[in-house]
Amino acid sequence: MSPGRGRTRPPPAVLAVRAAAVLLAVAGLAHTLWHGVHQPGHALAFGVLITVGELARWGALPGEREPAPLGAAGALAYALLGRSGGGPAGHGVFQVIAVLVAAQLVAAVPHVARGNGPTADQAARRIVLVSFAAVCFQPLYTSGRSAIWFGEGPYFAVFLLVLLGLTALCDAVLGALLLRSRTPFPYGPLLRDELRALLGIGSAVCATGAVMALGVAVAGLWALPVLCVPLLLTQVSFRRFVAVRTTYRQTITSLARSTEIAGYTPHGHARRVAMLCTAVGRELGLSGSELTVLEYAALMHDIGQLSLVDPVPDGATALLPAAEQRRIALLGGAVVRQTGVDTEIAVVVERQADPYREQPLPARIVRAVNAYDDLCGEGLSGPLDALEQLRLGTGHDYQPEVVESLARVLARGGLTPVLPG
Repeated sequence: MSPGRGRTRPPPAVLAVRAAAVLLAVAGLAHTLWHGVHQPGHALAFGVLITVGELARWGALPGEREPAPLGAAGALAYALLGRSGGGPAGHGVFQVIAVLVAAQLVAAVPHVARGNGPTADQAARRIVLVSFAAVCFQPLYTSGRSAIWFGEGPYFAVFLLVLLGLTALCDAVLGALLLRSRTPFPYGPLLRDELRALLGIGSAVCATGAVMALGVAVAGLWALPVLCVPLLLTQVSFRRFVAVRTTYRQTITSLARSTEIAGYTPHGHARRVAMLCTAVGRELGLSGSELTVLEYAALMHDIGQLSLVDPVPDGATALLPAAEQRRIALLGGAVVRQTGVDTEIAVVVERQADPYREQPLPARIVRAVNAYDDLCGEGLSGPLDALEQLRLGTGHDYQPEVVESLARVLARGGLTPVLPG
């Protein structure tokens, strides 16, 4: 049961982004090969920096963005470099694109050899965004207009930050657009996720890119290794965090499967509920951290059944009396707390059977999606009947907005012919 199974052809806007990236790459490489490399030392230094950043890409779970902050900061710094060590840089837009493309190609070789290289969309996104920054900056600086308008003092630094802010906004728009081509989620929630990410690593990348450009303008290339060390250390630290997070996720997945192994729930039930909960949560605008809590709670929502002497038939807790559902939910919350998992996850598990007006939104989602999967598993019910029963229960048991969001997710994914509303 995977949303978006039938999607084959990317939207025209995505094809346009990819085509634009290809044209920019070809133009940049052709122009640079024809006219030669201006200041080869600078091109090599920034090319190496971008390559190192791409080689040390952050790990990411399936479906998550996989940024290379050091590579992005280095590419933006080269795009915004007008002077080096007090003298003019003068490399221009096409050389910026050529250096970026060459660095990405070199860095992609070991990644592709291991089978985990960046996607074509990620490369296209980087090329278009760095080209945007270079086109906005290089002609203004080379023509002397930026010096007339902003000078070389604090106003120039503000100009760089504003330009990087616009670049970051364009990056969010493109990122959501490209992700839309690979997932069934609507564009709005994806754009919200990308904009939220700007407040974290996005702002750090933009600030580092601006500082690198300003530092090289004054001190020359010697400023590069000094200025990139903090971001590189952050990147290394985050890779360790990703390893810990992966182990944490594996532990939760193993706990979730314990109910299936013990015969309390059908095979794949927890995984199906978690996938649908994540899709519904994204539809309702939950942030990345909230989606993680929701997914983990959905995986462990039935763990309270391990405390039962007699298994529930087919593990379908949605068919039990309300008091029995709450008892199993409280037992599950107690088990989750004993495992040392985040308290937020335990709260969602233990409150999943409460009346929806008393529940937090993640618990409302888990309750509705779990009931849908339980009802679909009955011999006489299918997806249409299951959704109809959920809609009949919106007066007390299920939040109407959650049920309709679930209907939209299912209809969009092709899992059922139901129409929202």
